Amino acid sequence: MIKGNVRVLAASLIGSAIEWFDYFLYGTVAALVFNQLFFVSEDPVLGLIIAYTSFSVAFFLRPIGGVLFSHIGDRLGRKKTLVLTLSLMGLSTFGMGLLPTYQVIGIWAPIFLTCLRFVQGLALGGEWGGSVLLAVEYAPKNRKGLFGSVPQIGISLGLILGSLVMSVMTLLPEEQFMSWGWRVPFLLSVLLVLFGLWIRKGIDETPAFKKAQEAGEISKLPIADTLRYHWRAVLIAMGAKVVETAPFYIYGTFIVSYATSNLSFSESEALNAVVIGSLVATILIPIIGHLSDRIGRKKIYLFGIVATVLYAFPYFWMLQQGSVFLLVLATVIGLGFIWGSLNAVQGTMMSEFFPAKIRNTGISLGYQLGAAVAGGTAPLVATALLATFNNSYVPVALYMMLAAVISLIAIISIKGNGHVKEETDSKLEEMRVGHN
Repeated sequence: MIKGNVRVLAASLIGSAIEWFDYFLYGTVAALVFNQLFFVSEDPVLGLIIAYTSFSVAFFLRPIGGVLFSHIGDRLGRKKTLVLTLSLMGLSTFGMGLLPTYQVIGIWAPIFLTCLRFVQGLALGGEWGGSVLLAVEYAPKNRKGLFGSVPQIGISLGLILGSLVMSVMTLLPEEQFMSWGWRVPFLLSVLLVLFGLWIRKGIDETPAFKKAQEAGEISKLPIADTLRYHWRAVLIAMGAKVVETAPFYIYGTFIVSYATSNLSFSESEALNAVVIGSLVATILIPIIGHLSDRIGRKKIYLFGIVATVLYAFPYFWMLQQGSVFLLVLATVIGLGFIWGSLNAVQGTMMSEFFPAKIRNTGISLGYQLGAAVAGGTAPLVATALLATFNNSYVPVALYMMLAAVISLIAIISIKGNGHVKEETDSKLEEMRVGHN
């Protein structure tokens, strides 16, 4: 049993890390390369905004991918979904590494790049829910927080891999980096994908899905049942996602362009700060996940919300000092501790909002809608706010605080401590989230 659980956790973690590595790689390169080689403009700020727009557009494909692949997950099983999503992500990322630039094929370059980004969005939309449920539905009853935190580590690991490999490639002479260096991580990702597929093909279907299958409780149209009976839980999940996703893309993606373009930091200094902050999050996530099994998910999430509000202005003040040490410290506090705490419990908490027969659809829809509204737009909104308000960080800090308030409203709608018992009978249709 222990050996089986280790393989399941490895499958959820490795696949998740690879998917997020591919996904974040685009965000990092968009700030450094795509605005010059694909989204060409005489105005550098406009080119960056267009590049971030292509980054954010994929987020609106994620809910569609979530519904599409979670339908497969709720109807045919979690495993099939995870193999499909990882394959699609790998192919689209590899394709980006082969694309000719605007200088070679003109307008077709950004069109092809954006299409591949769409595929990434669809794939990630289906990946997250499946990987979380793979871990949670295999977990012992009193360790769901710990197990559910493992695939969440994949998010920070993906960010670490993406930032680290780009930090290394930026050490190349500028001409070589812009010519071919930026392509290397995209091309090498295919090796990681093949390894992830090998791991995932060796696992069995989750016990919860098998149980629902044997009981004849497989939903014929999961999206319809979700929207009809569990729309409140979807809205709560969507609202809860906002405080985790908007600040995350400020701490992990926007910071790269802000620190290099608006402040005095080098690309490697900004990327290294993100790597260190992500390492702290990676270490902290399973610890917080284990803690949530003892004190509940809701208390930890409320801590993250309050911390986000209190930290918004100090975060930017620290960046303004021009100190590399303070840049790293600011990122460690924001990305490592605050975001790490939120991310650790998010997957397990959301999975407890929904019954097994529509759980994949429910958590994917709530999570991906929240990501679409608040996540992908965060670097774009932050860049636009800077341009509009004469490079003042005040509106960006207020934007982060607004994200926290939205999630606060969602979280206080959850009854009790947010630690819902495993649903086992017909009462599943009566969720505690806003129903009792």
